[in-house]
Amino acid sequence: MNSCLIPERPILVYPSLAATLGLEESILLSVLTELAGQHQAQLSRGFAWYTLNTSIIQSALPFWADQDIARICKNLHAKGVLLIGASEFARAPEFRFSFNEKVMSGKQTASPTAALVPSAAVKSAPAGMNYIAGNWQPDHNTLAQLAQHNIPDSFCYEQVPEFVTYWRERGEAQRSWGAKFIQHVIRQWRQFEAQRNRQDQNSPIHDNWWPSLDAMEVLTVHASIPKEFVEDAVPEFILYWKERGDALKTWNSKFIQHVRIQWKKYNSALEHSTDPKPIPAQWQPSEDVYDVLRLANIDVQFAQSIIPEFVLYWRDSGQIHTSWNTRFLQHAKREWAKRHSLNNTSTEQRSLRDIPLEEKLNDRSWAV
Repeated sequence: MNSCLIPERPILVYPSLAATLGLEESILLSVLTELAGQHQAQLSRGFAWYTLNTSIIQSALPFWADQDIARICKNLHAKGVLLIGASEFARAPEFRFSFNEKVMSGKQTASPTAALVPSAAVKSAPAGMNYIAGNWQPDHNTLAQLAQHNIPDSFCYEQVPEFVTYWRERGEAQRSWGAKFIQHVIRQWRQFEAQRNRQDQNSPIHDNWWPSLDAMEVLTVHASIPKEFVEDAVPEFILYWKERGDALKTWNSKFIQHVRIQWKKYNSALEHSTDPKPIPAQWQPSEDVYDVLRLANIDVQFAQSIIPEFVLYWRDSGQIHTSWNTRFLQHAKREWAKRHSLNNTSTEQRSLRDIPLEEKLNDRSWAV
């Protein structure tokens, strides 16, 4: 029965493909299949490639814009159904594509997508199944499901090349490469975790042991210990624990603890060294010096004001001493006594009777 309401040939929609690939993808695949049957294919690496003018595809799909057709082509490509040439749809005057179905050399089938469209006449992959593309990548939903197993995306992407190569060599078609990839990655992740757990077990330290990057960062960045000091501590650390023969799984933590202790000892030895040494240009008295000055009722600000003169004098003299703190105490007391003496000569001396009891009790001038 003919009707004026049907202006052109209909587009075939296969329910099984629509359920598997999606309605839009099924429509585009059906149109490309029909158009491919009207053009000559070029065999390349076992695939039949078709080059169509974009206007032909646009005329066959007037209800879609170019960006819609390009998007659906990408979807078919991501699902391993369609192979796309160098240019995406509408990026060039011609669109080159191939169906992901290898053909026998010298034999071109009438329907190049026989494995994708149900056909009883051609022996190929069942409907809804397809071969994996050479540039296949997992989609967002696949990665989201793997993330539920606490598997990072970086690990998933590392498994893609091996996964694609394996299944392309086997030449088997699958209904969902995403599900197959999930199984593969979970299996690889379990093997990775098992190997990591074996490495984390207690083991003796070996001659070539070296602190991890994280351990070095803790010591050199967070603890501000020079890198040379940390590296120099490694041989001693290895020798000590090899002689003890202990087996641990936390060698990095042990090394961090060891270096921190050695660094404190090193700084303490420098501070309390009995070897004579010249005064540094930026020398400052320790807090213990200020405590002694306070007990002697010597103004701390006065003591700080005479530090530059003190440092300059001893740097010019070039002399060395075992303790510059002691030298500074002597100098500060002497300068304070001079100042105190000058103040006393400028005013009348007070008798002990005139000095209040509280002032007498707080007097620390005897310590000068």
